[in-house]
Amino acid sequence: MKFTVCCQLSALIISLLLTISCSTPQTDVPIKPQNVSPLLVGSEVPGITLSDPYGEMKLLSEIAAQHTLIVFYRGGWCPFCSAELSAIAEIKDELYEKGITIVGISPDRPEFLKESLNDLDTNFTLLSDSDMIASKAFGIAFREDEETVTQLRENGMDLEERSGRDHHLLPVPSVFLINNEGRIEFQYVNPNYKERINHNILMAAADAMLVGY
Repeated sequence: MKFTVCCQLSALIISLLLTISCSTPQTDVPIKPQNVSPLLVGSEVPGITLSDPYGEMKLLSEIAAQHTLIVFYRGGWCPFCSAELSAIAEIKDELYEKGITIVGISPDRPEFLKESLNDLDTNFTLLSDSDMIASKAFGIAFREDEETVTQLRENGMDLEERSGRDHHLLPVPSVFLINNEGRIEFQYVNPNYKERINHNILMAAADAMLVGY
């Protein structure tokens, strides 16, 4: 009798645990940008394959086998991101002269990357992270709240349309300077999307990275 009761109780507990597990949303990224955990200086660039604007797949670790500036931005719909990319475009020749490649990564689908290229009128390498694989690997992905997602959609900035996904994930705007050994030498990650790195600081960090190379 006791054995039967114990078995029934065990079955009930397991059933409750399964019900809770199935009914509770499982998240592998934070719901606030302040809680992201970006890769630290010295970390290797993950071996992730992303699409360029023309559908050609690029291995990020191969691109970053040379001195590289990786810029994570929310998408071409974000005016602060567009302003940052335009500002980087103004110093791109100086970066290129230092031997630094520039790569922009966003959740935008490839077709939207083409629009950004036309708007920027530059030869940046832009990559689509619509599945947010790179952003997760770099530890800068977060899940936007439904209220903000709705507000953005009502203002013509539909995250699902831009990425082609319904995950509602965005990267915290970030820059990573990568040395020619594929390791992070400098990173700037700011949860306040309105604040971007001062480009004098960025250039100073680039010069510091190149010392000894």
